[in-house]
Amino acid sequence: MAKGKFVTFEGCDGCGKTTQTRMLCAYLDDRGADYVFTREPGGGKISEAIREVILDGKNAEMTDECEALLYAAARVQHLADTVKPALESGKLVLCDRYFDSSFAYQAEGRGLGDKFVASINAYAIEKFTPDVTFLIDLPPEEAFLRKNGADENDRMELAGAEFHRRVYRGFIKQAQKNKKRFVVIDGRQSRETMFASILSALKDRKIID
Repeated sequence: MAKGKFVTFEGCDGCGKTTQTRMLCAYLDDRGADYVFTREPGGGKISEAIREVILDGKNAEMTDECEALLYAAARVQHLADTVKPALESGKLVLCDRYFDSSFAYQAEGRGLGDKFVASINAYAIEKFTPDVTFLIDLPPEEAFLRKNGADENDRMELAGAEFHRRVYRGFIKQAQKNKKRFVVIDGRQSRETMFASILSALKDRKIID
């Protein structure tokens, strides 16, 4: 059975990871590469519906545990609908956020702890660990300045400065714990310099030619 490669992008809101994924998609399109771009939460009909519930600013009463479980549920469905079929057909899968975001946002940001988040994401961690994860390293204060503040309709972005500082620490913690998988990119660099580093890492790992 053919096995594709799984590449994920992580970082604080506004760090520039979405720009980098778009640049990578354009690069791959120019070369006729066979790939799938997706995102979390989302990547399929059911997962996108769950995304709307999670991020809706009107759902302020949602408990932290409910939030974490919804992310995990959306992830399992996303894997079934999008990631697993693409990998099994030998395609490259690019994903904007994955389970490392749950460790950053829910384990660290919400204070639920790594054990709880790992337990509810066990299927994804055991069966679909990425081949490489790029972390765009930019502290939240600078990231939010770049995107002109928080989105007033996004429940996660409205969680407050201290929450996002904890999230940032969570990402750094994940990168330090998984040094072989993570490639940390300095988010203060120009988008072109960051992209060159991403391409270099992908080529070094034989993920792209």
